[in-house]
Amino acid sequence: MQSLLKDQTAEKHRIAERKPFNMRMFKGELNQQAYLHYLEQQLAIFTALEQHPLPHPSLNRIESISADIQELETAGALRKGELTATTTYKNYLSGLTPSEQLPHIYLHYLAIAYGGQIMKTKVPSKGLFYDFHNFEACILSIRQIQQDSWVNEVNKGYDAIINIFDALEATLLETTKIIEHA
Repeated sequence: MQSLLKDQTAEKHRIAERKPFNMRMFKGELNQQAYLHYLEQQLAIFTALEQHPLPHPSLNRIESISADIQELETAGALRKGELTATTTYKNYLSGLTPSEQLPHIYLHYLAIAYGGQIMKTKVPSKGLFYDFHNFEACILSIRQIQQDSWVNEVNKGYDAIINIFDALEATLLETTKIIEHA
C-alpha cells in the first residue's frame, strides 16, 4: 500500500525526475564539468541538511560528495559555484529547525539511496555520493520517522529541486552555445 506522503508528492517527483538535466544524467550524457556543477549544488544542500544530526550516522553525504568533487577537479573539471536557486533553497533549509528539516531529509536521502543506485553507474566519477554503508539501516532510520503530514514540505523541496535542475540545464545549454560559437 502506497503512503499518503508518496501519493501526494508523486506528481512533483515525476516532474523533477523528467527534467532535461536529470534525464541527461540518467542517460550518462553529462561530462565531468556538468556533473561537477551538479555536485556543487548537492554539496550546498547536504551541508545545510547535515548541520544537525541525521537519523543515522551513515546517511552523511558531505565527505562522499567532496571526494567525488576532488576526483573531478583532479581530472581537470572546474568549479562554477552555487546557483541562485541552490542558494535560495540552502538558506531556506538552514533556517529550519531539526524537526522541520526531516521532510527534506526524507526527500533527499531516499532519492540518493534509491535512484542513486542506478545513477552511480551513469556519472563520470566513482559515484561515491551514492554509496551508503549500512544501506538498510539508513533507509529504515528514515522510514521510522516518515510522516504523511510532510506532504507540503516535501513538495516545497521538489519545487526547489525542479528550479535547480532548470538552472543547471540553462547553464549547460549556455556553455554548449558558447563552445559552438568559439
